[in-house]
Amino acid sequence: MADADTFIDVDRLEKVFDVRRKTGFLRRERREVRAVDSISFTVARGEMVGYIGPNGAGKSTTIKMLTGILTPSGGRLRVAGIDPSRERTRLAHRIGVVFGQRTTLWWDLPLIDSYQLMHRMYRIPPARYRENLDRCVELLELAELLEVPVRQLSLGQRMRGDIAAALLHDPEVLYLDEPTIGLDVISKAKVRGFLRELNEERGTTVLLTTHDLQDIEQLCSRVMVIDHGRLMYDGALTGLHEIGESERTLVVDLERELPPIEAGPARVVRVEGPRQWLAFPAAESAAALVARIAAEYPLVDLSVREPDIEAVIARMYAGAAGATAAEQAPQAPGQASAPAGKAVS
Repeated sequence: MADADTFIDVDRLEKVFDVRRKTGFLRRERREVRAVDSISFTVARGEMVGYIGPNGAGKSTTIKMLTGILTPSGGRLRVAGIDPSRERTRLAHRIGVVFGQRTTLWWDLPLIDSYQLMHRMYRIPPARYRENLDRCVELLELAELLEVPVRQLSLGQRMRGDIAAALLHDPEVLYLDEPTIGLDVISKAKVRGFLRELNEERGTTVLLTTHDLQDIEQLCSRVMVIDHGRLMYDGALTGLHEIGESERTLVVDLERELPPIEAGPARVVRVEGPRQWLAFPAAESAAALVARIAAEYPLVDLSVREPDIEAVIARMYAGAAGATAAEQAPQAPGQASAPAGKAVS
């Protein structure tokens, strides 16, 4: 039973699709694809949670069930005490949704016209609508874009416009599916800053699905990893890096070609002329490493590359397989097995 602070309650949730494919002349084969496989989790009111995994892992399918777009094949699901698939209209007033690769805005209309249509659709009181619109326009820097047709907006501008549209009716929870996909560094920073402020000031619950671990690192204190429809990990991002033993890459441009940089615990993995690539543990801060290199070497430029989520998950699999093998191996008398990690089995 969920406690009073629980806003999203998911218990053994499943989604199975029937897929038919042609196997010969006038012959078709039917098989089941389990997109979401008996996952369970809760999200407290006001929490910001990252929900990550590779393509086809089941992230978007989960979001669609949470919003009522898809009906679960099994399990129990409640958002603010509401069953999304049964009371979708009632739930719509309490949630906001942004799909990074789709827009809720009207393509040929100016941005402000889309907002006015949202005003009428959600029956938002005029004073509340104006207050929310002014706030979103200011914080997301949309003032010069309000009269521009949506089709003429850049991807970053449209994304900021979509986020504003999702917040006009004061939703209690915001679902963000790849909100920074395809955005430049400046646009990403604006979106992240706005979401952080939204959560801090209004206590909006945020569930964020993304491939970009920097989104999670800068916004979320908790991360869930899903792969092949199953929940593999639920905890802090640092714990995920520790389990997956993932590494970040520091790309350093020096004034001239030099021998490999010595700056432990980082290690040089590649050198091309004055450019060097250094790998270091993802759980470590890059600040101390950058400061050390800047003090000891003629630095021109640098950048930090985050580990791919696919690589982190692959290492988790390898670690889990190794742990299973170790558990099955015969132990010497008095030898204890290693403690389990935080990965969800």
